[in-house]
Amino acid sequence: MKDKIRILLVEDDANLSMVLKDYLEMLGYDTVLRNDGVAGLEAFMGFDFDLCILDVMMPKKDGFQLAQEIREINPSVPLIFLTAKTLKEDRITGFKLGCDDYITKPFSTEELSLRIKAILKRCEVQYSYKKLPDTYQLGSITFDHKNMILIHNKEEYTLTRKEAALLGLLAANKNQLVERDYALEKIWGSSDYFIGRSMDVFIAKLRKILKMDPTIQIINVHGTGFKLAIPE
Repeated sequence: MKDKIRILLVEDDANLSMVLKDYLEMLGYDTVLRNDGVAGLEAFMGFDFDLCILDVMMPKKDGFQLAQEIREINPSVPLIFLTAKTLKEDRITGFKLGCDDYITKPFSTEELSLRIKAILKRCEVQYSYKKLPDTYQLGSITFDHKNMILIHNKEEYTLTRKEAALLGLLAANKNQLVERDYALEKIWGSSDYFIGRSMDVFIAKLRKILKMDPTIQIINVHGTGFKLAIPE
């Protein structure tokens, strides 16, 4: 059983990657470094990681493609993208892939450290299920919150960590307004524009998934938030 947080760092810049690896290890993280997307995926498949830090522009396989393949293996591991790009489209692409943070180069090692700590704290505290019911009955759908699974007519659908966290927040307040900024701060730790766009994507995904029971709706209360409407 590992006694340290294990981080996968995939960065093709030789100098930067070694600086970051040494710094992360100095902070006490067990850090596995790879220099391209193919090697990064191989490492991910061989170890159990608590967090992944991925450069976007890499040879053989870019960070977005690597993130998508990581998500197929483990939908819940936190992801941080490192990029020299500042394009809005790239940030939105990253959040659509379920990244937890997006850091633009150049950045300070202290900034990276603080962002890692914030993400790990959110994963430990905000995604803890200890104070929430293990399951919710949403119409004809059973939501196994603890295991992030929806069950309908004996069929199972596995949610990602953020999908489960967002649906859990709505289910815990069913038929009540959940304010947009509250949900953003609770699940993403920030309420800025780009993360707000990311949450809209997750709301759209949940609406599509919940169509298996047409009596359930996620209602958009314009400019305020969302409500999970379930017939009593």
